[in-house]
Amino acid sequence: MRVLPLVLAFTLTAAAWQKPAKQKPATPPPASETPDPEDAEEKELEQQLAEAGSASVEYARVLELHLKKYPKTARRAEIQRILARAAVDMRDKNRLIEYGVPVIEAGSQDSQILEHTTRALLDRPGQDNLERALRYAKRLEALVDSEIASLRKPGEFRPGAGKRLDDLQLLRGRALTFQARAAGGLDRKDEASSLAQRAWESYPSAEAAREVARWLERAGNNDEALAWLAQAAVSFDPRATAEQRRAGRQKLGELYARTKGSEAGLGDVILAAYDRNAAVSAARLASLRAFDPNYSVSQALDFTLTGIGGNRLALSTLRGKVTVMDFWATWCGPCRAQYPLYEQVKQRFKDRADVVFLAVNTDEDRTVVEPFLQAQKWNKTVYFDDGLSGLFRVNSIPTTIVLDRNGVIVSRLNGYIADRFVDMLSARIDGALSAGQ
Repeated sequence: MRVLPLVLAFTLTAAAWQKPAKQKPATPPPASETPDPEDAEEKELEQQLAEAGSASVEYARVLELHLKKYPKTARRAEIQRILARAAVDMRDKNRLIEYGVPVIEAGSQDSQILEHTTRALLDRPGQDNLERALRYAKRLEALVDSEIASLRKPGEFRPGAGKRLDDLQLLRGRALTFQARAAGGLDRKDEASSLAQRAWESYPSAEAAREVARWLERAGNNDEALAWLAQAAVSFDPRATAEQRRAGRQKLGELYARTKGSEAGLGDVILAAYDRNAAVSAARLASLRAFDPNYSVSQALDFTLTGIGGNRLALSTLRGKVTVMDFWATWCGPCRAQYPLYEQVKQRFKDRADVVFLAVNTDEDRTVVEPFLQAQKWNKTVYFDDGLSGLFRVNSIPTTIVLDRNGVIVSRLNGYIADRFVDMLSARIDGALSAGQ
């Protein structure tokens, strides 16, 4: 989640900034009573934020000045947390340490603040910074492990679960890479090498490969370090920048020439690393697909949908047929009104084996669907959207989508016109059938 524009975070909404309710006095206070200093402080901050405009750096400046003027403000922890989030977004290492450290020490479980503050600490000299970075990186690893365990709980579905697992494993790899860097800086090189290799196993990033190479080289294992530098140079990691790749290639060439006397034979090392990366990438994709069959899927007929009984339908099995998808939800009144009309269309094509109708439910709480079907006496052959509505950009329901025999959208009806829906949808289906002949 990005912080920009910070106006969203800093606006004095009732939820974010409302003062605790005060006990009203039994009788009105005298007119000469001194104004509440907290009220004066809040009004001042409100005005200054309003005058700051929409520039994030101005909001940060206003809040920092407020902390200096009111060092004992009751909002101090809250303002520091907002400033730490702003520092994450602005990649401001100084502010990350100034505000991120106290926020983390106060017990924050914000993974982005943990990650970026740890990286900022690693970029500063001093044993104290390394030791603090090591502690924070371990806390980040524990936080990520807890979320991964929750994500993997059987029976619980989360849309985009495969992408979320991939992101968490990347973050876990970074936490371990940070630990390796801190441990190595503290002269615990064997521990650093082990941690770096664990980082690669968690997520095979170019950064993790470079970290493994760093500590192998410092231990004098140049041949192994070369293999890892080659891994980094040809990594499939999309997060590696062009600058990092150039620097990595240069480092690889220099170490190879220093170890072997010239760059002769370096191409073979790079090709071997490419093959290893290809195998690692394929295995990783297979693992994520086993957890979430729709991970990184971009074509409708590559999706797999889950039925209300836990059965799965691979849409690839519908290739060659016209598929009609009705996206609906239990809370949607118009969906209920459309249901009997949709059933009329199904009856018109009941004898066509090359036409398939799918009821695709979009409820976030899946437990309510089966009782709803029973109460309404609706057809129970229903599938959950499992991210398909995101692929199709379904922004309102009911939405009816018709796919041709190759899984291409040929018709979309957002909502329905009651007296025309049956004929309109039937005509769209006939058109899709005719186009495929």
